[in-house]
Amino acid sequence: MTAYSSAMGFQRNIHSIENSPFRTKFERDVVQMRGNICMGCISDTDPQPIMVRSKLGLYAICSIGVIRNAQALSEELLASGCANFETMSSGNINSGGLIAALIAQRDSFVEGIRYAQEKIEGTMSLAIMTEDAMICARDKFGRLPILLGKRSDGYCFSFESFAYQKLGYTTCHELKAGEIVRLTKDGYEILQEGTDAMKICTFLWTYYGYPTACYEGVNVEMMRTRNGEIMAEADIQHGTLPDVDYVCGIPDSGVPHAIGYANRSGIPFARPFIKYTPTWPRSFMPTNQSMRNRVAKMKLIPVPELIAGKKLLFVDDSIVRGTQMRETVEFLYENGAKEVHMRSACPPIMYGCKYLNFSRSTSEMELIARQIIEENEGAAGVQYIDEYSNSHTERGKLLRDAICRHLKLTSLEYQSLEGSIQAVGKPACDLCTYCWNGRE
Repeated sequence: MTAYSSAMGFQRNIHSIENSPFRTKFERDVVQMRGNICMGCISDTDPQPIMVRSKLGLYAICSIGVIRNAQALSEELLASGCANFETMSSGNINSGGLIAALIAQRDSFVEGIRYAQEKIEGTMSLAIMTEDAMICARDKFGRLPILLGKRSDGYCFSFESFAYQKLGYTTCHELKAGEIVRLTKDGYEILQEGTDAMKICTFLWTYYGYPTACYEGVNVEMMRTRNGEIMAEADIQHGTLPDVDYVCGIPDSGVPHAIGYANRSGIPFARPFIKYTPTWPRSFMPTNQSMRNRVAKMKLIPVPELIAGKKLLFVDDSIVRGTQMRETVEFLYENGAKEVHMRSACPPIMYGCKYLNFSRSTSEMELIARQIIEENEGAAGVQYIDEYSNSHTERGKLLRDAICRHLKLTSLEYQSLEGSIQAVGKPACDLCTYCWNGRE
């Protein structure tokens, strides 16, 4: 968090929240900080916000996205006269410092931000806090949202609309792709017009978005419920609706998909296990993979009466590596499940995201779908990814059968790409679906 007051100047505190909620870390800071302007950021990549002094003045900056060419950009800046970069203990340059150095290559914030966004390969949305204003810039492809809120005593911005709703703000503006705005207590002005053309991340609705969030006017919870209904309709039409006792959701994000599936199929919805996570709210938070696996298993508390002797259909938001799902399936069988069917609320993930931190992997061979393709056809299999994604082709059936064997599932099906797009309700040309079909 960073705040500014005329009496105390800029105040900043950064804490690691890897294994404790941010509230417990920042309670004292919230009391001690002073001022009428403040910015906060939760980042899983860099300590943020950082303070910068340049020819454009003293300011705080935070960003979200992925800079794929960070090494090349830093070398270019160093060669052109940039003296040095502060590095983290890993040796990597803080993304905020790199972005600020790019911005400083031009004579104004707007020109500098536009220059930085053109130079960066990947995605970069940012916010800058000066002594009396905020400058917000949505990435040029609009892959992530930025929204402005208003109440009687001022304005705010957020990457998530629900973040300010409980504070009494209502959304007054959603930035377009590439748009830059200046925000003060009295209002906002558009410094750089945006464009209606965008490629917003579809995975925001499927998994990463909070249920109450709205992106481009589409609520996350509503999309997920509609998505489950579309999956059930597809199973009904294709004669693949299984004979099960209950439809269940993998908590948390799989639950609304499952409710939609249950509503359309007429199969009762139930919760055969409850998620218990007092220490690790998300099982991917621990940095160690073996610890992530252990946490994923420990957090599931069974309801034996809803598992023993039952045939269950689960809906999960996605299947990435399959590690946690295999643990979950084993847990269900250990508690007496008769059958475990699975429905993925999105298509098979075939590519690691190169634009955001979502579904990112060090190698695409970490993805279970790509592993099956590699085992079946070697490197040549990549040219048939569209067939493997389609459950109505021989390759598609092979993929699903192989993953069923690997994860010990009774049956498996994925939401189609067309079904995902229909559930969002936005034109396909406005949505990024790279992780599913590799198309930019």
